[in-house]
Amino acid sequence: MTDRLDIMITKQFRRSFIMMRSLFSGVSGLKVHQTKMDVIGNNISNVNTIGFKSSSVTFSDVFYQTTQSASGPNIATGTTGRNAMQIGLGSNVASITSSINTPGASQRTDNPFDVMIEGEGFFIVNYGGTNYFTKAGSFGVDEYGTLCTPVGAAVMGWQVDPNDPTKTVADIVSPLNIMSPENLYAHPEATTAAYISGNIDSKDTQIAYNATGKMVNLSFYDNMGHSYKADIRVRQTATEGSNVYAVDIIDIKDELGKSIFVLEEKDDDGNITYDASGITRITFGDAQYDATVDQTTGNVTLTATESVLLVFNGSNGSFVSVGDGDIDNSNESVTLNIIADAGGANPFRPIDINFSKVTMYSNSGNSSLEANRGSLQGIGAGKQVGNMTGISIDASGKIYGKYDNGDSRLLGQIAVATFSNPAGLEAIGNSMFAATQNSGDFDGIGQDPTQGGGGLTTGVLEMSNVDLSAQFTDMITTQRGFQANSRIITTSDTLLEELINLKR
Repeated sequence: MTDRLDIMITKQFRRSFIMMRSLFSGVSGLKVHQTKMDVIGNNISNVNTIGFKSSSVTFSDVFYQTTQSASGPNIATGTTGRNAMQIGLGSNVASITSSINTPGASQRTDNPFDVMIEGEGFFIVNYGGTNYFTKAGSFGVDEYGTLCTPVGAAVMGWQVDPNDPTKTVADIVSPLNIMSPENLYAHPEATTAAYISGNIDSKDTQIAYNATGKMVNLSFYDNMGHSYKADIRVRQTATEGSNVYAVDIIDIKDELGKSIFVLEEKDDDGNITYDASGITRITFGDAQYDATVDQTTGNVTLTATESVLLVFNGSNGSFVSVGDGDIDNSNESVTLNIIADAGGANPFRPIDINFSKVTMYSNSGNSSLEANRGSLQGIGAGKQVGNMTGISIDASGKIYGKYDNGDSRLLGQIAVATFSNPAGLEAIGNSMFAATQNSGDFDGIGQDPTQGGGGLTTGVLEMSNVDLSAQFTDMITTQRGFQANSRIITTSDTLLEELINLKR
C-alpha cells in the first residue's frame, strides 16, 4: 500500500514540473510588459525633446509544446480527424517600432537658425567623421563659423558654385562654413553710373554767368569701397544764350573731405606742406582738366580745356543734349574719368553721368538739382564694403548673408536625405539616427528640400511627436498586463504549495 502511494506521489510531482510552464509563462509576460513600460517611460521623458520620435512595442507568442499532433479522418477505422493540442510557453517582444513618419507639433522660436523640415526628409549632420540624420533643426554657429547642432555635429549641405555665385553645386555634402571670415563682409563695387535730376530756372540769379553757380555733390565709390564726392557746378555760358549751361568739375573730395588732388605732408617740426597727389588729371566728356596745388594753402585749382554744355529747348524747357553743345546732338550723358599717373594703381572706374532728367522750367527763380548714384535702370551705383548683419534660410535650404551695404549673398544650401524605409533607421541618441541595412542607403549627396513637395521653415522647430493621452492609456494597459502576469506566478505557486501539502 505504501509503495503504491509513493508511486502516485512521484507521478504527481512529475505533473507539477509540467505545471511549472505557467510560472515561466508568467515570467515572460512580466518581462515583455516591463520592456513596454520602459519604452513608454522613454517616450514620456522625451515629450518636450525637439525632433523626438516616439516608439511602440508589439508582442508575439513563442514556442508551443505539442501534447498531441493533429490527425486526419480515417475511413477505414471510422474515426474523425482531431486538432492538435498545444500549450504555449509565454510571450516575447516582436518589435519596437519608431513612429518616425509622424510629424511633431511646430513650435515658433523666431530664431533664424531654427529650421523645421516639411516632408519626409532628414537633416544630414556629421559627428566624429560619420554622417547621421536628424529631425531636430536647432542649429547654431561654432567658433569657425560652421553651422552645427547643440551637440557639436556639423550640418552638411552643398557649396556655392565658383562659376556662378547665385547657385550651389549638388555634390557630395560637406560642412556649411557660412560665417567664415571671407563671408563676414561683402565685396565693394565701384560706381559706374549716375544721373542728375531736377530743374533749372533761367531767371535764377545764382546760375547766371560769372555767378557762384548751382552746386551738385555727386557721391561715388572706388574699387575698394572708399567714398568720394565730386563737386559739380552748373551756370549759364557767356555767349550761348539762356538755354545753354556750362557744367564743370570744381573738385573731388575723399570721405574725410580732403581733395584727392592734394598730398598733405608734415615735417619733423610739425609744419604742413602740400603737393600734388598721384592724381593730377581728369576728363569730363571731351573736357580735360589739369590740377594745380598751392603748396602753402593746399588749395587746388582745376583748369579745363573746355566746358561740358547742357542744352535745353528754349521754347518748352525740355532737355536736348549734354556734351559739346551741338543742338543736333542727342547725347544724354557724359563720362567722368579720373586718371592716375602712369605706373600708379587706379582704383577708379569711369562714371557715366546722365542729365536727361533735368528740365528748364519756371520755378519762382529757384533751381534745384540732385545727383543720384546708379543709372536710371538702377544699376552701377557701386557699394561700400558690407558687414554681415544677418542670416536667412529659404524654403529650399539656401542660406543667404545680409550685409549693411544692402547686399545679399548666397553662402551655401542645406541638403536633406530621404530613405525608402525611415522606420529602419537606428536611433543613436542626441536626436540622431544612423542608416541601417533595412533603412536604405544614403548616397552621400542628398537632395533639395523642396523636392517632392517639401521645404524648410525657419524660426520654427519640430517638437516631439509623443501623444501623452495615448502613452497614459498604454501605461494603464501595461500596468494591468504586468499585474495579471504576476497573478499567474502567485497562483501557480499556490498550486505547488497544495501539491507539497498532499503528504502531510
